Amino acid sequence: MNKAASPALRFSKMHGAGNDFVVLDLRDGTAEPTPALAARLADRHTGVGCDQILTIEPPRADGSVASYRIWNADGSQSEQCGNGARCVAAWLVRDGATSGDQFSIDSPLATHAIERLADDQYAVAMGVPRFEPQHVPLLGFARARDEYLLPLQGDTVRFGAVSMGNPHAVIEVGLIDAAPVERLGTLLQQHATFPQSVNVGFVQVIDPQRARLRVFERGVGETLACGSGACAAAVVMMQRGRLRRDATLSLPGGELRLRWPADDAQVVMSGPVAFVFEGEWNA
Repeated sequence: MNKAASPALRFSKMHGAGNDFVVLDLRDGTAEPTPALAARLADRHTGVGCDQILTIEPPRADGSVASYRIWNADGSQSEQCGNGARCVAAWLVRDGATSGDQFSIDSPLATHAIERLADDQYAVAMGVPRFEPQHVPLLGFARARDEYLLPLQGDTVRFGAVSMGNPHAVIEVGLIDAAPVERLGTLLQQHATFPQSVNVGFVQVIDPQRARLRVFERGVGETLACGSGACAAAVVMMQRGRLRRDATLSLPGGELRLRWPADDAQVVMSGPVAFVFEGEWNA
């Protein structure tokens, strides 16, 4: 970014269930962050520190309040972020861009309906899950399966796969605290079966209405929460009959509610939003 033209970059630090963001308002024509700047902002030792950077921009669809894009901690861009969508919605409400309890915002992929709830909670319609391998994308399989088997370093990994606008693999485990999150997450993200890499979720079902989840994200690593990952884990377990169509997922950073009334319906995710601090980036 041209520091002479923009000596200070104002930002908001926010989080949704512990999934934390640096939010930049680009609606005035401020240049988008380069991958290098995004990585510097996200650095937890020498930057602001976050899982992702969210850039708020003019709307693309008629009737939307604004659009946003998502930059991972390594500087790459992402297609979807449910916790980020809720943070963007709360930021726009605080900014005065909308005063309604129901409105729409545009992600990199689609337009999402937002509902403002009580107690700093927001609900966001996350889209209809896609299970077909070509939509995940997932190579080497011709049709969707309840469970895929993949040989991996002498073991056979069993997982479900779904696209929530970004690719997800979901592994059911017996004890979430002992799950090999970083090891298996890294191996699956690097595997040729996933040509666009993959977000890897490890889910432990507690009862039909509750599960625990840890997610190893593309370009980030393990996060305290992942909204699209919670959607993915929920719908895979719901399709298997392991969870009801309205369930709560507990992640290290907090709880998210997932509702998926029918196979052809959108997944609606609701959860908390918090403002942490405001600042200016001068580096």
